[in-house]
Amino acid sequence: METALFSPYTIKNVTLKNRIVMSPMCMYSSHNEDGMLQDWHYTHYVSRAVGQVGLIMVEATAVTPQGRISPLDLGIWSDKHIPGFKKLVEMIKAQGAKTAIQIAHAGRKATVEGDIVAPSAIAFNERYKTPKELTINEIKKTVEAFKDGARRAKESGFDIIEIHGAHGYLINEFLSPLSNKREDEYGGNSENRYRFLQEVIEAIKEVWDGPLIVRISANDYTNDGLTPDDYVDYAKRMKDQGVDLIDVSSGGVAPAKIDVYPGYQVVFSDKIRNDANIPTGAVGLITKAVQAEEILKNNRADLIFIARELLRDPYWPRTAAKELGVSIESPKQYDRGWL
Repeated sequence: METALFSPYTIKNVTLKNRIVMSPMCMYSSHNEDGMLQDWHYTHYVSRAVGQVGLIMVEATAVTPQGRISPLDLGIWSDKHIPGFKKLVEMIKAQGAKTAIQIAHAGRKATVEGDIVAPSAIAFNERYKTPKELTINEIKKTVEAFKDGARRAKESGFDIIEIHGAHGYLINEFLSPLSNKREDEYGGNSENRYRFLQEVIEAIKEVWDGPLIVRISANDYTNDGLTPDDYVDYAKRMKDQGVDLIDVSSGGVAPAKIDVYPGYQVVFSDKIRNDANIPTGAVGLITKAVQAEEILKNNRADLIFIARELLRDPYWPRTAAKELGVSIESPKQYDRGWL
């Protein structure tokens, strides 16, 4: 039996053996607060590669120390981080999976010591610090930090880079009028609010010619916030810049009540994919193989990003294959377990 979920997928020059992606999930495990990988990260990521996930995406990895979501986040702000990532990439690839890294800056949702920064000096809520508004020069330096992070990702051997433009972090903050009240060339209308992401993409493409993904939050769920229609326009801009796929999530830029249910974000992936004519990844409480198969076969997404279900079941691809009635390869060391 042929299935969509276990069919290969080529993104630019990289072919995934199936459509299952391990969604980036922070592990808060860099215990020395230096952004370095620990033993936990190798165990965590490689076990999902053993489990036959097609693409393993490393969690949000900060391009500056100030840009960490928490002090325990991974970092890629220094060349000293490269050897650890090289080792991780080699270990994942040895299990037949492709590798990706999500490079990020937390903006006003950073919880590190010292000043935090954002497009405008507006706190996310009363529990977060009020950020310092970025100057034009600081914006340029942050763009360079994303570029340097991409160079280090390339030197580490990653197959794919994802830019984190979602969940209320720095890029998302620039895009949304809820968090961007600037009156210069980086604020005001949608073109100006897009400028920071535009410059980040341009800078990254100077050092990176592999597949490039951007994660977005396609709905602010708040009055006067951005809607999926707004993100269709942004997605068209990204496509014109050479972005290969949009990873479609939602929410996080402002406090909001979100009605969460299985597949609640798939409608956004569907709209972005078909209205902007760009490949997408669907995410959001996708737990069953038949659910993933429906999304793919109805052309609502091209890849399935699995998050919490892979925390519960590192071998979810095998669970999914059994549900769909298909056979998949497993490590030879585990053959006797599948007899």
